[in-house]
Amino acid sequence: MKKILLVEDNADIRDNTGEILELAGFEVHTAENGKEGFQKALEVSPDIIICDIMMPVLDGYGLLHLVQKNELLKGVPFIFLTAKTERADFRKGMELGADDYLTKPFTDLELMNAIEVRLKKKELENEARSAFDGGAFPDDKLTIEKLLNDISYHSYKKKQRIYAEGANPHYLFYIKEGKVRSYKINDNGKELTVGLYNAGEFFGYFALIENTVYKESAETMEACEIGSIRREDFEELVSSNKETARKFITLLAEKVTEKEEQLINLAYNSLRKRVANALMFLFRKYKAEENNNYLIQISREDLAHIAGTTTESLIRTISDFKNEKLIETDGPNIRVVNVKKLDTMFN
Repeated sequence: MKKILLVEDNADIRDNTGEILELAGFEVHTAENGKEGFQKALEVSPDIIICDIMMPVLDGYGLLHLVQKNELLKGVPFIFLTAKTERADFRKGMELGADDYLTKPFTDLELMNAIEVRLKKKELENEARSAFDGGAFPDDKLTIEKLLNDISYHSYKKKQRIYAEGANPHYLFYIKEGKVRSYKINDNGKELTVGLYNAGEFFGYFALIENTVYKESAETMEACEIGSIRREDFEELVSSNKETARKFITLLAEKVTEKEEQLINLAYNSLRKRVANALMFLFRKYKAEENNNYLIQISREDLAHIAGTTTESLIRTISDFKNEKLIETDGPNIRVVNVKKLDTMFN
C-alpha cells in the first residue's frame, strides 16, 4: 500500500482529502504545518507528499526545501495543494522543484490523476535504477544502430494514420524523414495533439514498454519515410543493452514531463497564451532559420490541435499576433519575428 503524507492546516480540507485518499486505497498520514510534516515524513517515509503552501510555523516552500536537502526524502514526489492561483506563485513552486500543483477547489479525479502520474514516473525511475545498479544486463551486443540498418523503410502520405488508439502494439517506429503527431479524440470528436515527433526520433514506445494497448493514435503531418522494428527485437534490445534501456527510460520521463506541461497550459492559460505556448513549442522543435527569422511549417488545423482550440479561434488569434508584429504568415507557414516577446507571453 502506497503511503501519502498530507500536510494541510485547514482541518476540514485535511480530513476530507484524507478520507478520499483512504477510500482510494492509500495509507494516509497527516500533519498541520510544514514543521510537523517534515518530522512525520522522516517517521513514515512517504511515497508522495501533498502539501499546502500557506501554513503557520513552516510553509510549503520551506517544507519542500527541507525535503530536497534530506538524503532520506530527496526524490519523493511533491505536489502543492493551495488556493493561491496567481501565475507567479505557481511558477515559484515549480521552479523550487515541486512535481505538480493543484489549486483549490479540485475534483477527486484531478487529485487521483496527479498522484497516479507522479507515482508512475517514480516507479519507472526506480526500475531503471534497479536494473542499472543490479547488473541486470549482459554484455552489450545488439544495438539500436544495428536494428535501424537492418529494417526496411516505408513511404507514408500526409495525414496517413500509422496506428489507432486501442490497438495492440507490434512495432517500434523510427522516423527517417518527416513529422508525425500522436493525438486523442474525445467523445465529441475534438482532437488534441499529445505528442510531436521529428526525423531521427522514435515513437510508439509507450505501449510497448507498459505492455498495454495504444492510448492514442498516430498519423503523419507530411510525407514521411518510417521504419518499424518488431516488438520482439525491441524487447530483446532493451533487455540486453543497458544504454538503449537508459535511452528509452529517459524518453519516457521526458514525454511524461512534456504532457504534464501541456495539461498545465490547457488548464491554466488563456487562449492567447495557449497559442503562444504552442508556437514556441513548435519553434524549439521544428525551427528553420531563414534571414534571422524562424519559420514554422504547419497547417492551422494541426496547430489548433496542439493549442487545444478550434481552428476558427486559432486563426483569429494568429491574426492578432500578426497585427501585433509577433509573427508573419506566408500561406500555411508562420515566421516568428519576435521570439522574446512571444516566449515571455506565457511565462
